[in-house]
Amino acid sequence: MIGPGIVVAVTGVGAGDLVATLIAGARFGYALLWAAVIGCILKIALAEATGRYHLATGSTMLEGWRSLGRWTSWYFGLYILLWGFVYGGTAMSATALPLAALFPDRLPFWAWGALSGMAGAAFVFFNRYAIFEMVMKLFIALMFLTVVGLAILVAPDFGAALNGLAPTLPSGSAIYTLGLIGGVGGTITLAAYGYWVNAKGWRSPAWIPMMRLDNRVAYTATGIFVVAMLIVGAELLHSAGIALSSGDRGLLDLADVLRQRFGKPVATFFLIGFFATTFSSILGVWHGVSMLFADFVRNLRPGKDEGLGAELETSPAFRFYLLWLTFPPMLLLLLGQPFALIIAYGAFGAFFMPFLAITLMWLLNSARTPAEWRSGWFSNSLLAAATLLFVVLCADQIRSLI
Repeated sequence: MIGPGIVVAVTGVGAGDLVATLIAGARFGYALLWAAVIGCILKIALAEATGRYHLATGSTMLEGWRSLGRWTSWYFGLYILLWGFVYGGTAMSATALPLAALFPDRLPFWAWGALSGMAGAAFVFFNRYAIFEMVMKLFIALMFLTVVGLAILVAPDFGAALNGLAPTLPSGSAIYTLGLIGGVGGTITLAAYGYWVNAKGWRSPAWIPMMRLDNRVAYTATGIFVVAMLIVGAELLHSAGIALSSGDRGLLDLADVLRQRFGKPVATFFLIGFFATTFSSILGVWHGVSMLFADFVRNLRPGKDEGLGAELETSPAFRFYLLWLTFPPMLLLLLGQPFALIIAYGAFGAFFMPFLAITLMWLLNSARTPAEWRSGWFSNSLLAAATLLFVVLCADQIRSLI
């Protein structure tokens, strides 16, 4: 019965989340375990709010944003085009890393990236939501087996793990802790959750209890996944004083450590899980963010309704954005991702999560939402906490770029 939550969770957990969690374990042991748990709780609140708005109002996020003023359309339109161009190159590069390690000297690095992007685009183009969801469930199963299997293999210290659930801030960890909380399980793809809910066939308030169950199961699985990765970092890297490279290449360093400690089969299995993590993010973004763009275009022409959910998957705007994610970003694979463009993306993209959290609070506490489905004190508290968190992270991101 469940599915959209699995899709949004597996899409949101990318190579960057794995590296961030690994480094947290490597630097601070189990001390930041509580931060990973809080991150999952906040993402449950954000995804639940998105799904509830879709089901309670019969509207989409883009329709809700449009009701807040034309400025939202200008902001989102610029954001999604810039984000898609840079993310496309980043996602294809991340997927090329495990493929190049699994099949050395077979193809140039850029070719692995281009092939992964085209494979993702072809799959999304020729398959509708039901098949897409089934494949994403297979990927999360493979990711789960890989990471939880590694956590069991390195023999976790359960006493230390329990102590890590008590909030503490080791020296020098404050902003890093906030980043760990904010980075668990998705950014712009959280806004796509309501579209996947609609594509599943859930289109009325009667489905809200099912949506909530779906969301909680998915992010509970994500929480276990993230905790397992932190255990790997704490037990395998922290105790041995091993440092990883920054960025996605840190996972290749981990594969080398696993090869030395447990042998080639374990390292190979990890690289397969690494590929599942990165390629599932390609599939999820290629599908979900293309639906967001298709609805954005639909809302520019409010008199011409192209429909919701599955109907958006066949729209010209959906297919345009699918190609936009795939082919123009291949230039970044060849050029090595120009630094100035990455800086611009970071500065602009840092504003999206505060934008999502603030507008959700606005929409779900106004007459735009039926009274019985408006946010209560608990939901509002979590959304306010998420807003504060992402505003702080946004300010830190901008400060780091100045």
